[in-house]
Amino acid sequence: MTLTVVPTPIGNLEDITLRALRVLREADVVACEDTRRTGRLLEHYGIEARLLAYHDYNEDRLATSLAERAREERVALVTDAGTPLVSDPGYAVVRACIEAGVPVEVLPGASAVVVALAASGLPPEPFTFYGFVPKKRKEREALLLSVTSRSETAVLFESPRRLARTLLELPGDLPVAVCRELTKLHEEVFRGTAAEAAERFSGEVRGEVVLVVRGGGQGEEATFEEALTRARSYVEEGEKASRAAARAAAETGFGKGRIYDALARPEG
Repeated sequence: MTLTVVPTPIGNLEDITLRALRVLREADVVACEDTRRTGRLLEHYGIEARLLAYHDYNEDRLATSLAERAREERVALVTDAGTPLVSDPGYAVVRACIEAGVPVEVLPGASAVVVALAASGLPPEPFTFYGFVPKKRKEREALLLSVTSRSETAVLFESPRRLARTLLELPGDLPVAVCRELTKLHEEVFRGTAAEAAERFSGEVRGEVVLVVRGGGQGEEATFEEALTRARSYVEEGEKASRAAARAAAETGFGKGRIYDALARPEG
């Protein structure tokens, strides 16, 4: 038989394809993160299906057995919202099926990453999806430094409780888009600088959040001396040398390491 990866709506229940509904209706078993949430979706469309809980906590344990089951049955894989595997469970069973020679079929459908990117008004290509912003400080700082050091647009998932803090850790003049509650009744897309967004979302924030950040390497052409001057000015403003080098690198296209090394050398 086969394993079919089926995207589900990220908010609006109408955002599901006819093909996805057919696959869910014909499936022998539907593997899902939360049987209650998927059950409500299936009930909305009058679909009766056998549900199997498959989530972050049992994915590694069940992947092989689910792949074996897909040899004999039609297995549909869904997550609570959006496309499985994209910051959601599913990778382990897809790998298990591939290794076992079980066909894997992936349907097109809803993805918060693509919706946010298209709605952001920022350059859509190239872009990098980083998943969820880490909770731990050092990991978060490393990720945000990478985001601001590279030229492509970045897409990240963030908790509404930590959104303001993350925005404050980005360079204040960096263009961003905060996409909240996409496709839902209270959808909001805020476009502006990181500083403006931090002020806008300084209070209580609710709902699912996707943060889109423009890469810093989109600016005008500059000489290395100009890049170094920028970095020195950031240091004078209170930035750490590593962050100052990263900002200047992102804005001018020169290597962060080269700028950082030059910062460490005395002037003159």
